[in-house]
Amino acid sequence: MRESDPGSIPFVHSEGMQNRAGQPAEERDLVDIPELLDAYHDLVPDPADAAQRVSFGTSGHRGSSLTRSFNEAHIAAATQAIVDYRRAQGYTGPIFVGRDTHALSEPAFLTTIEVLAANAVPAMIDDRDGYTPTPVISHAILTHNREHAAAQGLADGIVITPSHNPPADGGFKYNPPHGGPAGTDATDWIQDRANTLLEQGWETIERTPFQRAFHLENTTNFNFMDAYVSDLESVIDMGAIRSAGISIGADPLGGAAVDYWVGISDLFDLDLTVVNPEVDPAFAFMTLDWDEKIRMDCSSPDAMASLVAARDSFDLAVGNDADADRHGIVTPDAGLMDPNHYLAVAIDYLLGHRPDWPLAARIGKTLVSSVLIDRVVAAHGRELYEVPVGFKWFVDGLRSGTVAFGGEESAGASFLRRDGTVWSTDKDGIILALLAAEMLAVTGQTPSQRFADLAAEHGMTSYARTDAPADPQQKAALKRLNAENVTESMLAGDPITDVRSEAPGNDAAIGGLKVSTEHAWFAARPSGTEDVYKIYAESLRGEEHLAQVQQEARALVDSVLG
Repeated sequence: MRESDPGSIPFVHSEGMQNRAGQPAEERDLVDIPELLDAYHDLVPDPADAAQRVSFGTSGHRGSSLTRSFNEAHIAAATQAIVDYRRAQGYTGPIFVGRDTHALSEPAFLTTIEVLAANAVPAMIDDRDGYTPTPVISHAILTHNREHAAAQGLADGIVITPSHNPPADGGFKYNPPHGGPAGTDATDWIQDRANTLLEQGWETIERTPFQRAFHLENTTNFNFMDAYVSDLESVIDMGAIRSAGISIGADPLGGAAVDYWVGISDLFDLDLTVVNPEVDPAFAFMTLDWDEKIRMDCSSPDAMASLVAARDSFDLAVGNDADADRHGIVTPDAGLMDPNHYLAVAIDYLLGHRPDWPLAARIGKTLVSSVLIDRVVAAHGRELYEVPVGFKWFVDGLRSGTVAFGGEESAGASFLRRDGTVWSTDKDGIILALLAAEMLAVTGQTPSQRFADLAAEHGMTSYARTDAPADPQQKAALKRLNAENVTESMLAGDPITDVRSEAPGNDAAIGGLKVSTEHAWFAARPSGTEDVYKIYAESLRGEEHLAQVQQEARALVDSVLG
């Protein structure tokens, strides 16, 4: 299991060898890129095997070509399904297509363009033949639909990325015209249609060879970088950052943000150094994550070990995952900030420095995020909006301006422009990183220093998330958890005050269970992207009490798993 806080006891292998978490990757840790790419084309999934079918989780379809879960067949079928879906919905505008730096993103991109071209769907691709962060696609969709939908039709998007997942993985997700992650109404339809196409024979899907597809009138080069970077002043006080002369280290972890940080530095004349600028599909420069895997998780102290080690070289250091929808904040005084701590600080700062935001706009958080956020929001006299895990729950509110900020404990968030209008409806790790620099420039405090003030005012909590392996059947059992599974009346010495399987903000199912007392809570749910389950827990009584909460939570999960 993983203990998320940096002070946890390191895992030790049964043979007595200490885990290499946080250590540089070695040759034995690297995936064979040629083998991975060959498998994309050569291995054909069996649609009768559930593990080899198209499956859209919380962040689209993910898998690996080596396990026949992310292959040419999947992408051809999923793209054709999106074509069929958008046709049924009457979307006639362009589809913005972006990809990250994972090895499988390149062949999947080519397959996607071939299918779109054969269906005469207008596709907007990067004019640099480069990589495109997830938030940039969201920003492009919203901008088009605000300015050009009447004349050109509604636009949507495809992002080819498995986010922070290991180098052997690929990912494929769909963003409808609202610009954010597709809801289950869309993903269920696309998933079912794609699997039908697999069963019927994916080879019959029409495709235009990419050499020709790239030269068709419907395939258009689009300057994603300029459209996004030149608009940043509307959401972040870039002038304050420049005037303060803050030295910033930005680590894209070899991902899609690498050129964007260069562009941001150049346009706004910042003292910014891009750390780890190398693009390597094997991600050989990474330090190993908690389980000795290469994972571009900018919220993990192990994956971010090299940037944390360099923290004294900058006034502020920031990181992003491979598609830049997540953020990691590193300060000289505290190292890598806990994602919950930074969310609390970011919300506190924004509510005090965005006078044009609507007073009625709510502050969104997932129900597995810290109660410190609740207290910060209450102190500002604002309304909390608490939803299940998944950024899709914030999309409508951000788009309408009725939600000013939406954030997840996994270091993903976005917020409104300075004038109170929508910026993005998908997570944006770039603006959350820049916000940390704005805070330092405007207040003179690092985000971690400001958090110390908030903790003194509202109380300090102990929070952790543990992950453990779970197969699809076990994950399905966890998803069915409800109040009837809790037969105890006490949790870690306190009476249980609330047991819920739905979120208080919108009454949507949380896909698991949350149990609360006056002094603590835990939530258990299966991961939507990996074969693990997660237990989130928080205590107002310190680390020992937190450990007791976690122990009793694990006992409940174990009883369900049998």
